[in-house]
Amino acid sequence: MNTTKKNSSATQEPVASSDVLVIGAGIIGLAHAAIAHQAGLSVTVIERDHRAVGASIRNFGHACITAQHGELYDIAQAGRRHWLNFADKAGFWALESGALVVAATEIELQLLREFSAVRPSGQITVLDAEQVRAKLGRETTNGIRGGAFLADDLRVDPRTTVGTLAGWLDQQDSAAVHFNTAALGFDEGTQRRARVTTSRGAYEADQVFICVGHDVDYFFPEIAAEHKITRCSLQMTSAAAPESTTIVPAVLTATSMLRYEAFTVLPSASALRRQVEAARPDLLEIGANVMFTQRPDGTLLLGDSHAYALTQAPFLTESVSDTLLEAAAKVLDVETIHPIERWQGIYASSDVAPLLIRNITDAITLVSVTSGIGMTLSFGLAESNINAVLPAMTTNSPAR
Repeated sequence: MNTTKKNSSATQEPVASSDVLVIGAGIIGLAHAAIAHQAGLSVTVIERDHRAVGASIRNFGHACITAQHGELYDIAQAGRRHWLNFADKAGFWALESGALVVAATEIELQLLREFSAVRPSGQITVLDAEQVRAKLGRETTNGIRGGAFLADDLRVDPRTTVGTLAGWLDQQDSAAVHFNTAALGFDEGTQRRARVTTSRGAYEADQVFICVGHDVDYFFPEIAAEHKITRCSLQMTSAAAPESTTIVPAVLTATSMLRYEAFTVLPSASALRRQVEAARPDLLEIGANVMFTQRPDGTLLLGDSHAYALTQAPFLTESVSDTLLEAAAKVLDVETIHPIERWQGIYASSDVAPLLIRNITDAITLVSVTSGIGMTLSFGLAESNINAVLPAMTTNSPAR
């Protein structure tokens, strides 16, 4: 089937007919589109904004593969090769950077030893203080006892990746990305095809993926309520790196270990929580994940806090930012960090399950990562979902 690249607001007839229609041009939606196109399907992506401005550009740019657990680890690992493949094809910056977990106490270091012991040889390397200092690009890092290097993690530039990927996809044969096009309603359409009503007319496809992040309740409030989806708000900051500092890996700390299940299932996790509760209860009060990455231009992305509500107020609390920056400055052994930008990130969160994948009809699938690791899971999740529908699409489509 062909897919039409021109928008039209003068008609209610389909302005695009394709094998796959993706709603949402964040990283989850674009990953589904890219994997579908790679499988030989024609693809259309629609996005309500004029460019991506949501969670996909407001994060650390860290594919946190190693710290995932169980099914999520398998999905993250499955997507790793796709990240590198599409970085090469589309031309966005991607780095096999790994991640550095910094340990300031013996309990933190013990937890990292336990983590290394349960993973394949070579995936995790426990480091001494001098090795950590070298990876941080700092001459002094007082208070650091050691750490661990997680080899499989990747980094991309969150400010440019989704825009570059969308632009590349739109240039491919049998693919189109239409911005400023809002989905308004869904139905089964005819002959097992789905039809989506939009602000620019009707779109049709054999398979629709709805990838709208935390905005599930805008379209399907009952499903959002059943899955107990809420919005998690983050406070993040960018800053100039300390002079002569180059940090290749993503940098995580004790609070990071308290947030990822691969760490929390280990024997020393409870002791670490008690330690942080005693030493830094202020970090736990704001749901801190003290971590940072360095963009290609040298600026640091620092964060973050976590607060939960169905609707998030847009206001940032200065004391929260101060607490996070102070903790990051301690890791880097600098007196202060001077912010350049501050912003609020929002993602979908649920205590029910980390993923929401629901067939609305035979031809319409809702996909939302409800655990804050959308970038990490994006390509692996897309591969799984495309593979699940591909046999039926190949059988039912007269064009194949």
